[in-house]
Amino acid sequence: MPAVASLLIIAIFFQSRSEYFLTPGNLSNLAVQATLVAIIALGEIFVLLLGDIDLSLGSLSGMTCAILGVLITNGHVPWLLAILVMLVCGTALGAFQGWWIAWLGIPAFVVTLAGNMGFLGLQLYILGPDGTLSIFDPNVAALTNTQVPPSVGWILAAIVTVAVVATTLVRYARGEVAVRSFGLPIAVTVLVVGAVAIFNAYRGIPMPFLILIGLLVVTWWITMHTSPGRHLFAVGGNAEAARRAGVQVKRIRLAAFAVSGFFAAVGGLFAASYNGSAGTLTGGGTLLLEAIGAAVIGGTSLFGGRGTVWSALVGALIMAGVANGLNLMNSDQPVKYMVQGVIVLLAVSLDTILRRRQSRGRQLGAAVA
Repeated sequence: MPAVASLLIIAIFFQSRSEYFLTPGNLSNLAVQATLVAIIALGEIFVLLLGDIDLSLGSLSGMTCAILGVLITNGHVPWLLAILVMLVCGTALGAFQGWWIAWLGIPAFVVTLAGNMGFLGLQLYILGPDGTLSIFDPNVAALTNTQVPPSVGWILAAIVTVAVVATTLVRYARGEVAVRSFGLPIAVTVLVVGAVAIFNAYRGIPMPFLILIGLLVVTWWITMHTSPGRHLFAVGGNAEAARRAGVQVKRIRLAAFAVSGFFAAVGGLFAASYNGSAGTLTGGGTLLLEAIGAAVIGGTSLFGGRGTVWSALVGALIMAGVANGLNLMNSDQPVKYMVQGVIVLLAVSLDTILRRRQSRGRQLGAAVA
């Protein structure tokens, strides 16, 4: 809720400073800008839920982007096969890091810091002396440079609304939820219909944003409604207790880093599509820091065991919204970095305070018992 409230405050503030902030065209561009950060943040969330951190996602994203560029441009490999190879490479390298962490017990900070430097070296080696590879493939470019037709957008909105309402009705009929639970489908309906209306007022739903929503829905279902997802939260909450309960802690940890590597590769794919090239700066700069900040701002705890994959979307929208609003105000780059730094600091501070209160509440409850 603090993150959602922050989004509303950001929208009101920057709209008061620029009449263009809440226009359909600017909101559509903002959604595209937030997509890459959200995808990297989504991979980071799986690791943060364990109480670990992955510092290699930016360079791994750039390295897999370089692999895609070499396969398509130099190797003339079909685009689908090239994408599959880059995704497999990202997943395998993420799992490789997870093996060092889970089976050898080396801290994730050390392993992924080494991975960050190693993947950056591989990226530069793959790109060669030129440092840049142009990717001329219309199918890859279409991933981020197209919009869904308005009619398709309304059809998708109707499908989502019916699915959410029907699910709630079935659960209510079974006695699993109360009447107040119908507030969720109402909120989802208003949000989805409103978003589709805004996007259709411009050109339609941006394809990268739609893909991001699809990834979020799938990962949300996995983390909330499957045994591996529940085990992920259990390990992040208390690894020793989870082990004694029969959870395969090492496998869960390795799987989390494999998923993290997969989403780093997806981020590399989107970067290649958006930029039309693979270069030495792909995956660099502040991308990793923005992704970690987005995950924390959205509500995922740095201490593990608490969060949701939707944090990636909300946090990325906050980060992109602030950057976009400051651009409309013609603010300098140093100001943008300082403002984003303050936002991340406040989010981490809030997370720490909430965790301390929860810990005191548990201790008080145990004392009373």
